[in-house]
Amino acid sequence: MGFRLPRIVNAKQSLKRTLSFSETTVVPKGHFAVYVGEVEKKRLVVPISFLKHPSFQNLLCQAEEEYGFNHPMGTLTIPCSEEAFLDLICCSQSS
Repeated sequence: MGFRLPRIVNAKQSLKRTLSFSETTVVPKGHFAVYVGEVEKKRLVVPISFLKHPSFQNLLCQAEEEYGFNHPMGTLTIPCSEEAFLDLICCSQSS
């Protein structure tokens, strides 16, 4: 059992508004698109600066192990739930 601090919940809500969830969104300069989710994949556009974060690099290694470099979706797919990914992103921004 855990609890959530209001600051973290507010940060996650703000983050959800900041990250792009649209399939037709053009990826702006300095960002890249990833698909996240266990069953239903959701497209997110995230800043390229996340590539430097060790936790994100760990997710990339997991994606390589699970999907390899020739994934049928043709894009970077992260093998975790959307909630776990948003938690990682939230922690990355605060550190």
